[in-house]
Amino acid sequence: MLVVLLLSPLSANQWKAYHDIRKRILFDDRGLSAAYDANHPDDTNPGNHAVLLEIDGNYVGVARVDINGSHAQLRRVAIDRTFQRRGYGREMISKIIDFCRKEGINRISSSVAADAVGFYRKCGFVGGDSEIEGKSVPMHLDLAIS
Repeated sequence: MLVVLLLSPLSANQWKAYHDIRKRILFDDRGLSAAYDANHPDDTNPGNHAVLLEIDGNYVGVARVDINGSHAQLRRVAIDRTFQRRGYGREMISKIIDFCRKEGINRISSSVAADAVGFYRKCGFVGGDSEIEGKSVPMHLDLAIS
């Protein structure tokens, strides 16, 4: 199995796959289609890294890593529906953690969906004890001690 973690800048085809997965899983499936902006400036801000996971030639997962100093914010993590529950999410998070370590990041934070808390805990994140406005749960991973 060939696993590749692609980081921005992405090719036009890769950007399309990135947005297709993100929109379908994180917006369409939650009834939020109208809120998706494929041209949002945060996706191309300096310090923000679009992540596309490729497995055996298939684009299967996406995320964005926003870096500010020694802190990273993990955002919009999604695995395409047909590839879920195969360990690819953990594989992607593991590769993102490796990337963050190489970038000198000390802490990765994320606001996760309540139904994803268990997944993030399995990936080493802590927190997840309270919801923010009933929508997201703050979690983090300290890389200096993990």
